[in-house]
Amino acid sequence: MAQERGNRKMITILSIDGGGIRGIIPATILDFLEKELQALDGEDARLVDYFDVIAGTSTGGLVTAMLTAPNEQGRPLFAASDITPFYQEHCPKIFPQVSAGPFTGIVKTVKQLFGPKYDGKYLYKMIQEKLGTTKVHETLTNVVIPTFDIKYLQPIVFSSFELKNDKYLDVKLLDVTISTSAAPTYLPAHRFTAHGKEYNLIDGGVAANNPALLAMREITKELYRENPAFFPVKPLDYRKFLLISLGTGTQKQEEKYNAEKASRWGALGWIRNGDSNPLIDVFSQAIVDMVDIHISVVFQALNSENNYLRIQDDTLSGDASSVDISTKENLDNLIDIGKKLLDKPVSRVNLDTGRNEPVGNETNRGALKR
Repeated sequence: MAQERGNRKMITILSIDGGGIRGIIPATILDFLEKELQALDGEDARLVDYFDVIAGTSTGGLVTAMLTAPNEQGRPLFAASDITPFYQEHCPKIFPQVSAGPFTGIVKTVKQLFGPKYDGKYLYKMIQEKLGTTKVHETLTNVVIPTFDIKYLQPIVFSSFELKNDKYLDVKLLDVTISTSAAPTYLPAHRFTAHGKEYNLIDGGVAANNPALLAMREITKELYRENPAFFPVKPLDYRKFLLISLGTGTQKQEEKYNAEKASRWGALGWIRNGDSNPLIDVFSQAIVDMVDIHISVVFQALNSENNYLRIQDDTLSGDASSVDISTKENLDNLIDIGKKLLDKPVSRVNLDTGRNEPVGNETNRGALKR
């Protein structure tokens, strides 16, 4: 598919952040985008037909697999419109909620001290049923999905582009999806063997919760190698890149933690605070923002800021900011947040303050149409 798109003027990238059940937010936006493309090119149009690479981490990796895995007819297994109902049906079973009681908090804390919050069995069974034996090389466009190997303490990025250089990366998409979703303390690490090599992997979010920069890196390497699908674009000519990066929301408008409280936390306090995991919240959000700031600086420096669209909601609060509160009410609320996000103004990093600020009068909906 990338070869067919090679004659286009732009190299197109779609990136989807990690964030557990909050993956419904980008799913809602992707549904809108695919419908707009169908209005132009017919109801059979799918996102894989328009993007040279789709990158996803954690829940974003699951969405990436759903959008790019082939069905028996050689078309995407899922349309974008299928993803939100998929989350609504399966998230309550992946993250089963415990009925509230006088000792609920104590039970949760003790459980997390001795094992992951969820056993991951339903997630594995469900993804196995959907993806079967499909391997990375069979995806309908190039994919980039990060994981982290805890045995060797290094990131392992499953990239379509690297398959010709490293046969060990051509593994089952099932294993990649389970691995990139294995968030520490929430889901168990994933061990599997492929091509005689053993993998011991956890959530790619510990290395690249926002995989947009990874996707740019993979494209840049292919340009350096003069891949005919993209050549003759020069390796650092990011003006030829068109990047849509979808976040899963964050809580920045109101206090979630503070130094006074954190100064008294030990290991347990950093792992659990209410229904949150401060340690994971902090490093995952730091990674997300640093990537956004870096890419924003590059595109603005090249006067190509309109080639980079970052859609993110930083006003989440309460249950909506959780990665695993899978009640019907919260899932419905996240869908509503995604829909409202379409009508919010396009935001961009202010290079002086480092904060995202609205720019102009264009909405995210209008930018996607453009």
